[in-house]
This record gives sequence, C-alpha cells and structure tokens, in this order.
Amino acid sequence: MFERPLIKHCKNCGSAVVYRVPDDGDTKPRAVCPVCHTIHYENPLNVVGTIPVLGERVLLCKRNIEPRWGKWTLPAGFMELGETTAQGAARETDEEAGAEYEMQDLFAVMSVVRVGQVHMFYRAKLLSDRFDPGHETIEARLFTEAEIPWDEIAFRTVREALLRFFEDRRNGGTFGRVHTLDIV
Repeated sequence: MFERPLIKHCKNCGSAVVYRVPDDGDTKPRAVCPVCHTIHYENPLNVVGTIPVLGERVLLCKRNIEPRWGKWTLPAGFMELGETTAQGAARETDEEAGAEYEMQDLFAVMSVVRVGQVHMFYRAKLLSDRFDPGHETIEARLFTEAEIPWDEIAFRTVREALLRFFEDRRNGGTFGRVHTLDIV
C-alpha cells in the first residue's frame, strides 16, 4: 500500500487540515479544511514517455539525474498540467533525447501502486539517428534487442515496456493492443 506524507495545511487558505470522511458521500478519509471546507484529494501522478524506434533499434537515454543516475531509460517523465498524455510523452522525448520522430499509438499503461504513479508509453518512429539530448541525459543511443543493457535499466516499467515491445515485434509486429500491467 502506498503512503504519502500527510497534508498538513490547506492549499487555499493555509489553515491546518483535519483528516476525516467528507460529508459529500465520500467513503475515504481526506484532508479537509475546517475553515474554508476545501477537500484535498490525493491522486496518482502520471509518467508519460515513448518507445522510439529506428529500424531494428530502440532509443534509450542514460540518466543524468536522480533517481538512478547513470542508468538507461526510455525518454519519459511526469506529465504537466495542461497537456495530453501524448503531448507530455512528446515533450519528454524532445527534452531527454532531442530526437526527430513521429508519434504513434499508445502502447502500455502500467499502474505502479507502491509509488502512486501510472506510467504510459507511446510508440514513436524515429526519423533520424541524430540526437540532441537535454541536461537530464548523459547520452542518447540506439540499441538492438540483443544490445540492450538489461542490468542497467533504471526502472521496472521501462524493462516491462521493452520486453512487451520486443515480444510484439517478434510476433509479427502487430502493435494493435495496449498492454496493461499492475506493478504492486
């Protein structure tokens, strides 16, 4: 079960909150402001990214930030307010890889319960093998399936997305379904 630090103060008025079941028919204890009556809901964070492919190779980025500095990942990160999941995945691919690509379909949705996150990966067709990674990336590099540094993959969701991608490709390259996975 995921546990976040408790909310202590109301975002609207700054008063100390109390945890109780709201009077609106909710069934879970929430942080409720006794002064302005704002109910503070806590929801999972969305992580969005791509599986960028050029021919038989997949683009991975070596992380220049924590957590997991120096490990390999797909270009991905937290979704921002005001963007769609596809726009967020594209932004992260631009920021982390500086790649030229064409966005494709949603490939995988993974619930990572223990950290309160949902990870979504889109397929992306690379249009070039030239990359201009941003400050969060040490190196952006293409790998065949046999060359993937599996022991140096930063996150389980990246590993799971890659495994499913290569399996689909071996099974005729039919990418019509969205993979779903719960990581508890």
